[in-house]
Amino acid sequence: MNRHVASAWMCLLLFSGAIAAADESPAYDPTQDFALRIRQLEEQTAAMQAELSAMRQAMPASSEAVSSETIPVNFDAMADPPYEGAIVSREDMLEEMRSLVWTKGDYKVVPYGVLWGSAAYDSQRSFPGPFALYVFSPQFQHVDEFALDTRRTRVGIDVTGPRIPRICDGKSRGKIEIDFHGLIAERENQSTIQIRHAYAEVYDDNFRLLAGQTWDLLSPLQPRTINYSVGWGVGNLGFRRMQIRYERYMHFSDVFLMSPAVAICQNIILDGPTLNREPSDWPVVEGRCGFTLGPRGEGDLPISFGMSGHIGEQLFDFPPIGDKPLVLGGRVGTWSANADVSIPVTKRCKFQGEFFTGADLSTFMGGIIQGVDFSTRKAVYSTGGWFDFGYDLRDDLHINAGYLIDDPWNKTVSADAESFVNNGARVYNNAIFANTIFDVTKKLKLGLESSVWTTHYKVREPGNMLRFEFSGAYEF
Repeated sequence: MNRHVASAWMCLLLFSGAIAAADESPAYDPTQDFALRIRQLEEQTAAMQAELSAMRQAMPASSEAVSSETIPVNFDAMADPPYEGAIVSREDMLEEMRSLVWTKGDYKVVPYGVLWGSAAYDSQRSFPGPFALYVFSPQFQHVDEFALDTRRTRVGIDVTGPRIPRICDGKSRGKIEIDFHGLIAERENQSTIQIRHAYAEVYDDNFRLLAGQTWDLLSPLQPRTINYSVGWGVGNLGFRRMQIRYERYMHFSDVFLMSPAVAICQNIILDGPTLNREPSDWPVVEGRCGFTLGPRGEGDLPISFGMSGHIGEQLFDFPPIGDKPLVLGGRVGTWSANADVSIPVTKRCKFQGEFFTGADLSTFMGGIIQGVDFSTRKAVYSTGGWFDFGYDLRDDLHINAGYLIDDPWNKTVSADAESFVNNGARVYNNAIFANTIFDVTKKLKLGLESSVWTTHYKVREPGNMLRFEFSGAYEF
């Protein structure tokens, strides 16, 4: 009994000592553990930010080492950051990697293209077929025609480069663009590549210096037709050629801008199957002076117009015909005087047009594609132009209508046997068109156009054609 009482007292004393010891120890503070974890997270974030900065600084060199090839990346397999509030989010990382795909050093390459097809019905055959330049005489071709064409599809790249300190610290860029209308007479399913644009330029708000192949400087507007040839041979003068061009932008005020420009250009295009063109000993020179009247800010409607022209010389080898001997390197002058105007009537309605007159214009798609008369061996003179109206019914629905004409001087076109055989001696060409264009999306456009064409010949019956064309273009 006494032993049990002693044991009870002993346990009571030990329990009291434990409680006293617990009261003397420091209390547990949970905020200290929380602060420690916060410091650890801050150190990890700082380390990751420093590592990312180092990677960004080293990235241009590494991108040059691997060139500009696209590296496939499975973005969907990348996990989100393990905690909220991270310095670098998943979206930032994806954007950073995408920006490197088409970048090499200071150069940015942007590919683009248009998948473009058309279906056209001609009540009487036209030349060359997939698109229209003029109508054949029914004495030469009297049947109708239906054509499907995808050769107008085009692809290209835009290149943006660094500023050029030695050229007024101007911005630099370039363009390469091709389509598949390399030869008019090729088979429809075996088309060849045609270079549309291939140039580099330096520019800023006050000047532009360009070298390469692009549109002519003269007559810069284009009628709003869906025909691939945009009025060539029927009033729209100008094509694409190699050139060195300088433009100056003279900002006299907020409502008056003058833009003089000059270009040194290469002669192009063979003038018919029986005439061989020879390189000239001096280039074709083009010039234009443009004017813009009215405020030029966003939403404003300034009027723009210009006067342009060219002068040059072409050399031809003329074969013997009748009593005329062989001529090698016969010189024929080429020139034009042109005017263009663009007037935005309202925000939805716009008028534009061009006028030209000149000689030996086949290389500029004038004179109904006739430059030199085979018999007289002299230049064919021609006068013409075009105008159109465009109206936006809605933001995605547009209607356009226009008139085009190319009228060579009859006395400069001979009706000899050779021109008769080759469907030559064209003395008048006009067309009236109307179309509707629907923007299915910002990148997908569908168009439907009807047009009436008339081509007169000096010794043949005139060709008359009703043309219906449907076109679809998907941009990317």
